[in-house]
Amino acid sequence: MKKVYAIGAGMTKFGRHPVKTGRELIIEAALETVDSVDRGIDLQKDVEASWIGYFTPELYEHQGQYGPITSDCLGLVPKPAWRTEIACASSSAAILTGFFAVRSGVFDLVLVGGIEKMTTLSTEGVTDALSIAADNIFELPAGITFPGIFALIAQAYFKKYNVTWEDLQAIPIKSHHNGTLNPKAQYQSEVLELGNKFGKKKGISFKDPMDFLKSPLNPTVAYPLRLFDCCPITDGASFLLFASEDVAKKYTDTPIEMAGVGNGTETLSLHDRPEMTSSRATIYASKMAYKMAGVRPKDIDCTEVHDCFSINEVIQIEDLGLVPRGEGIKAAKEGRTSLDGDIPINMDGGLKSKGHPVGATGAGMFCEIWKQLRGEAGKRQIPDAEIGMISNVGGSAASAGVFILRR
Repeated sequence: MKKVYAIGAGMTKFGRHPVKTGRELIIEAALETVDSVDRGIDLQKDVEASWIGYFTPELYEHQGQYGPITSDCLGLVPKPAWRTEIACASSSAAILTGFFAVRSGVFDLVLVGGIEKMTTLSTEGVTDALSIAADNIFELPAGITFPGIFALIAQAYFKKYNVTWEDLQAIPIKSHHNGTLNPKAQYQSEVLELGNKFGKKKGISFKDPMDFLKSPLNPTVAYPLRLFDCCPITDGASFLLFASEDVAKKYTDTPIEMAGVGNGTETLSLHDRPEMTSSRATIYASKMAYKMAGVRPKDIDCTEVHDCFSINEVIQIEDLGLVPRGEGIKAAKEGRTSLDGDIPINMDGGLKSKGHPVGATGAGMFCEIWKQLRGEAGKRQIPDAEIGMISNVGGSAASAGVFILRR
């Protein structure tokens, strides 16, 4: 089996791109990926196959066939191309498939990534589109939405571990701070700055973040979760280039090894799960990745996790074994998950601040770890980072992809 290395990574700015089509976002992200390769690359000549994750192009753009569309946009026709889908982990499916294609020796150089063009629909339309990742037999007929699903998870966690919504707010405050250091983030402002921006319209000012977060200007979306516990609606695309060891050396002296990968599943419906405050998908995928990489949680220098809602960052870092059960919120409050903490989480601002273009999210998280391990993350750089991890989940964590990268 061949070793697999990431030799390039690139992404669009995440946010609202009302005048750009999905195809234009693909081209923009791919061009940045090409530019990131140290010795340059001829995309049309050198790439042998491509995979792109896109959750629901049929609903956002009334368009299927995003495999050949990507191939066409990037001049890769007639080479093989596929679209992958496992909800919010759709680009993780592309990453996993591309990884195994190179590892097995079928291909030596592939392009993988993801896209979602969400702002073509209203908030109500996006909520409806995303709902197909929940159980259409047992959950959707009851009127559940994803904010509602994660609100139930939050209630279960608060009760089990005797913590409060106020305790949880350490996470969005931290995430928005990190987002101020990321030029690709959808929101590049501190929570307090955004609060005073909202308050100015009503003649209200706030002295600290919690004053704003507890105010009516941060309304309840699904109790106990409020607006700033929820990720935004986002457009964006992201890509990665994977190569076998011999080929990677032709393009760069500092390739990043894909040391371990994992995939896992959980029941789609919440009521079938033995535990509301954990996902077997993430646990299984992380064990797979740790074993393949030959590392343990304590060896990880920096991590990107799937914080679609603030409570899920807590669940994620506990499922990954980075902190003991019930101590995820405590770790955030103590500053352990901050940039200068011992387990830095979501250095780029996470889904909460950077944005969550569903199909592009996993590859976007990968971009951050790739930059961190190459020492290219700017003001949010974790000193001497050698091993990084990505944990991307789909829906209510019914699907999971975990990746461990090594410098």
